[in-house]
Amino acid sequence: MARKLKIKSNNNLTFKEGFEEFLDSCKARNLRPATIKHYEESYKSIIRFVDEEMFIKDISHKTIDKFDRDSKENLDIKSQTLFTYTRDLKTIINYFIKLDYLNQFKIKLPEVDKAPIETYSDAELKVLLKKPDLNKVSFAQYRDWVIINFLLSTGVRLNSFINIKIKDLDFENEVVYVNVTKNRKPLIIPLNSTIIKILKDYLKIRQHQSDDEFLFCTVFGTQLSKRTISTSLYQYNRERGIFKTGIHRYRHTFAKKFITIGGNLAILQKILGHSSLLITQNYLNMLISDLKKEMNEFNILNEFRNEHIKIKK
Repeated sequence: MARKLKIKSNNNLTFKEGFEEFLDSCKARNLRPATIKHYEESYKSIIRFVDEEMFIKDISHKTIDKFDRDSKENLDIKSQTLFTYTRDLKTIINYFIKLDYLNQFKIKLPEVDKAPIETYSDAELKVLLKKPDLNKVSFAQYRDWVIINFLLSTGVRLNSFINIKIKDLDFENEVVYVNVTKNRKPLIIPLNSTIIKILKDYLKIRQHQSDDEFLFCTVFGTQLSKRTISTSLYQYNRERGIFKTGIHRYRHTFAKKFITIGGNLAILQKILGHSSLLITQNYLNMLISDLKKEMNEFNILNEFRNEHIKIKK
């Protein structure tokens, strides 16, 4: 005999079913595919310690506490990773609360160990920014050199610069229009005279057929993927004896350099695309240890410490 279908009560929705609703809501709100993919990946880690068959109505602050505790005990993860998982779990639960699937309760996020952000030193930048001999390098190697110059001139994120098209360059007004951003708010970033010359020379070699093509491309003229350019820049650094890697490090270096030369914090916020000045201030606080190291090296008092001044009586 066939099983009789029944309307399922919202009170008996499982965590898994609720998460599927949450994803549908994300898609309906037109969230970025990368954001939706992030939630899907995070969910896989969350259900290692949260039973996906548990009823949503049974979720409480104890569920969060147990998740954090079990994650710490069984996973070798950084505090930032645990914070991210817990934050995502909180977002999902708040969605359930908003729909009255369970009663509201306070969710406390775990503390994050504030690790200092590392940047490239001046000595490393000198090596990385040395222009390659165009007669001895491939297009990809030359392109990577141009990209590094571009990143250090604009501070844009990875997903932003791989989506910049040739038509987004405005040499007349000396700006680049960044249309793909983390918060979906377009940016207009000034271009200095040096990067403008570099880009003009690059475009001659780029041999594009249309301004609608991507500015930075593969050797076949197609759009770069995040993995391709990350691997390529990793190799670029290693070949020059620089073992610090990571595209975001160029963004950190840009921000640090901007501040150390006396740049305005509010302007830096706009260039970096931060939604508030507080985010920019927190970002810079993580650069403080690196700045302290440089200030110790630039210690004007040491220059005169052994000097003795004779005072006439």
